[in-house]
Amino acid sequence: MIRSSIFAIKVACALLLLAGVAHAEPFGGPAPRAVASSDPHRGVDELFAQIKTYLEAPGTPKGASTPHDGRSDATTILTAANQPATAPQRPAATYVAPGVCAGCHTLEAQNWAHTIHAKVFTLNPRNQLEGEQCQACHGPASEHLRNPGAPGSIIRFTHNGGTPISEQNARCLSCHRGGQRIFWSGSAHESREIACSDCHNPQANFSARGLTAKRSINETCFQCHATQRAEFRRRSHMPLPEGQVSCTDCHNPHGSTTKPLLKANSVNETCYGCHADKRGPFLFDHAPVRDSCSNCHQPHGSNHEKLLVTAGPLLCQQCHIQPGHDALLMTRGNMAGGSAPDVRLLGRACANCHSQVHGSNSPAGARFQR
Repeated sequence: MIRSSIFAIKVACALLLLAGVAHAEPFGGPAPRAVASSDPHRGVDELFAQIKTYLEAPGTPKGASTPHDGRSDATTILTAANQPATAPQRPAATYVAPGVCAGCHTLEAQNWAHTIHAKVFTLNPRNQLEGEQCQACHGPASEHLRNPGAPGSIIRFTHNGGTPISEQNARCLSCHRGGQRIFWSGSAHESREIACSDCHNPQANFSARGLTAKRSINETCFQCHATQRAEFRRRSHMPLPEGQVSCTDCHNPHGSTTKPLLKANSVNETCYGCHADKRGPFLFDHAPVRDSCSNCHQPHGSNHEKLLVTAGPLLCQQCHIQPGHDALLMTRGNMAGGSAPDVRLLGRACANCHSQVHGSNSPAGARFQR
């Protein structure tokens, strides 16, 4: 209670200073002075009484005292100090004629005329909003015409245009909701504030499909994923640089149920989309294969054959070190040009004998040899 009283005294004194009470002589009387008292409650009451006497004196600044609701003037001052400041309201923006935008944005209008959006909005709008053409996405343009550079006068699809990323994406999702974007909310890209315009350019045909920001889907993804770009340049890689597959064959950039945005529910199901012969079921399964293909393979690219994460037999010996089997760790001397060449470092290493490493349906295939 004492602390709250002291706080009230400080607030009252601050308000008096801001109102020019400290120099109140021109308004008809000396400024009130706080009366020291051992009782904090008594000191506050006396201070409020002095404030009220001052405000009621002749020559008080106009508007300083306006009693209402039966409350004292000092209480009114303290209450008003706690109210948030109200920003001046701007008039609501309105739509202008669709052709007005092209008067200034000539180049943008020419590029946009060749896109699928232009064909839909211009030739066959589904509703009144699409009939507004440019303003269907950028919002009403009346305020933008009055002051083109004012932040917030129109929706800008850039990171420094003054429009929040969430508002930009919401504008796109008003039409492109559902389907492949059903998991967009909470996805890796959405949580990192990736804007739709970072990957797509709806105002120009730079790509064959998807209105991507770059010429292809892969180049668009590589804008951020530089590590994966380097992996695809390794000796053994998926045929993505050759144009036989794209990033979206395995990943859904708009969201997925998996952490790496896979289109399937797991790594194995994604791989089985192309490598159906590894799916099984097998009479003899290889445990690492059932777990995940990525236990042995690097999906984007590797400097070892068949996208292996490391060379054989070192890859196999990470698990197979049991006594009684010739599974000693190989060294440089066991290579083909070493002092003691070993057959396990020649050809396909362990797979020279255990050729059915993914699984076998042979009654004698317990060791994956046939």
